[in-house]
Amino acid sequence: MTGIDALPQYSVAKILAIWAAAAIPMPILAFWVAPQLSEVSGLHPGIGLWAMMIVGMIWQFVLSCLLLRAEAGGLRPGTWASRIWLQTPRDPVTGKPRLRLLWWVVPVIAGTALIEQTGFADTVAAPLLWLAPSLAMVPEPNLANLVQPQFVGAWWLIPMALVSCVFNYALGEELLFRGVLLPRMQGAFGRWDWAANAALFGSYHLIRPLTIPAIVLSTLLWTLPARRYRSIWFALIPHGIEGLFLFVLVLGLVSGVLI
Repeated sequence: MTGIDALPQYSVAKILAIWAAAAIPMPILAFWVAPQLSEVSGLHPGIGLWAMMIVGMIWQFVLSCLLLRAEAGGLRPGTWASRIWLQTPRDPVTGKPRLRLLWWVVPVIAGTALIEQTGFADTVAAPLLWLAPSLAMVPEPNLANLVQPQFVGAWWLIPMALVSCVFNYALGEELLFRGVLLPRMQGAFGRWDWAANAALFGSYHLIRPLTIPAIVLSTLLWTLPARRYRSIWFALIPHGIEGLFLFVLVLGLVSGVLI
């Protein structure tokens, strides 16, 4: 048995429970724990927030490992990568690996940039803001707020940025949502599992509610080819590019280039 059918399929209840386990801690860490941490330790509020976000991502990695370990056979050598679709894209007809299918990631990246990095994101957020105007009052975490002279020469931010990128864009969100959940959602959502996965991932961003519509739309571009070709790379690559921008931002900050 190969492909999706070889993997256990989760019920709707289990999928929603996993979503809650990943999503609910994030606003608690961001809006309650982080301010408390900064007050007690004297950390800059932005650093405290960033640290708590990293904690949330590490928790998602732990959750993913627990879920994978619970599957029959554990993490047997030679099987774990295929169980999270960390593999060359598969031909949907023959099931054989086809590296050239990765070219589809190019329009995925372009579409993601168009949706999330232009005024389109504000446009699709407008109906949500109209329904719930109070969402405009939710403080949006933004690491760009750390661009301050006091962090010039703070080279310890570089390893912090590396850890953040690894657990955000690979071992945290992507491992859980695309590596664990997506391959195990067909039993509950059928042919629309990729769309349900995008909706779950978008709504997981409770700390940035007005970005949810744009994130759902851009994630649809990731999950469709990831599901069709059974490869997490269609999500890892476009999501990882965001991590590169973060790392460049931090490098420019500590080197003084941005000040």
